[in-house]
Amino acid sequence: MSHTFDPTALREYDIRGIIGETLGADDARAIGRTFGTMLRAEGGRQVAVGYDGRTSSPILEHALVEGLTAAGCDVRRIGMSATPMLYYAEASAEEVDGGIQITGSHNPANYNGFKMVFLGRPFFGEDIQRLGRMSAAGEWADGTGEVESVDIMDAYIDRILAGLDGIDADALAGMRVGWDAGNGAAGPALEKLAARLPGEHPLLYTDVDGAFPNHHPDPTVEANLADLKALVADKNLDFGVAFDGDGDRIGAIDGEGRVIWGDQLLMIYAEDLLGKLPNSTVIADVKASRALFDHVAAHGGKPVMWKTGHSLIKSKMKETAAPLAGEMSGHVFFADDYYGFDDALYAGVRLIAAAARLGKSVTQLRADMPDMINTPEMRFQVDESRKFAAIDEVAGRIAGSDANADTTDGVRVTTDDGWWLLRASNTQDVLVARAESDSEEGLARLMAQIDEQLALSGLERGESVGH
Repeated sequence: MSHTFDPTALREYDIRGIIGETLGADDARAIGRTFGTMLRAEGGRQVAVGYDGRTSSPILEHALVEGLTAAGCDVRRIGMSATPMLYYAEASAEEVDGGIQITGSHNPANYNGFKMVFLGRPFFGEDIQRLGRMSAAGEWADGTGEVESVDIMDAYIDRILAGLDGIDADALAGMRVGWDAGNGAAGPALEKLAARLPGEHPLLYTDVDGAFPNHHPDPTVEANLADLKALVADKNLDFGVAFDGDGDRIGAIDGEGRVIWGDQLLMIYAEDLLGKLPNSTVIADVKASRALFDHVAAHGGKPVMWKTGHSLIKSKMKETAAPLAGEMSGHVFFADDYYGFDDALYAGVRLIAAAARLGKSVTQLRADMPDMINTPEMRFQVDESRKFAAIDEVAGRIAGSDANADTTDGVRVTTDDGWWLLRASNTQDVLVARAESDSEEGLARLMAQIDEQLALSGLERGESVGH
């Protein structure tokens, strides 16, 4: 017995594919069997399993559990849940050695996938490639595992609410926040959370629907925040919070409907955190604004720029003992009073906490930020065989000039006008470009540099493609 995956399904940070085309129940069973084999080889045995609200998720979950138990692992089924609930099930119980969440995240409804945690660390990159090789070779342990179903919802909500501990009750009582679950898996947890939060909390789209009938659940795309903006304006709320399909990425708007992007959220969280933990390291990805790194330093923190990708950021946090990290994509990681994983519900609560502790509204905190002029994340198709080579060529040319470049992840060049970035996506055949300046003229000059580098490698910025 062995199993070969569609090569496109084994990604850098997770396993993901199109149901009925590149991913199905046989894949799920093999993932369980091989992951279980790998875990048992390291002395682990118990695995927590959850799944999101997609119509294909229950079938995949059933097959995954079959595979895990056949490898001799015991399974704790937490049922339909947001990804951070699965992370919580894995992090909060000593006897749990691994976790697998079945989720298509913010991909279209016909996608699904698997996010994994292995002995308390992210399972990604070479781990996933090894899982593929072991499956193809049929290197599987045999055994008979036990299965139990557990309800962790109330314990999880209790833990999230601890993010408000020690904050003045009067400051919290006046909070009025709008929330949009986008018909994603975080809906039921959001309903329970909102019922217990002080203040007023109107909700949108908390019923789980894998067809996403109201809008696509990606809060980093401004068009998807239209209903939340209308709610905040209509009810004159303090701010609004939105989630992606599986609840591990946050989007936010202030009371005036302005988007608070991932790096801007991190500015608020960092200011709050550095007030109680001075000199802390704060990590952000290479796409983040210079304003964030300046803000962290100005408040006595140590800013670190690192590679994009939630697994890579989590690993860097462990290495540097950073209590806070975040990405432009809305993954935010708290390890000061939490477990260091990305949880959008907890991030929403911490935004309430930050505003209360800093004594400023979220709208004021957003207004205080410098007005940088930046491009959205531009993503354009480049052949898979060319994407990393092209970035290497750019890096080589820049190294031979007197430009100030950072090559942590792609090439980020800083000039008097601001900065520009070119990097290859780890998950798609695209290059990503971004630039930021304090003037329109400066931005135009930076974009010209990007285009010049692409032209020298025989490429051009084509139509921007989605995630």
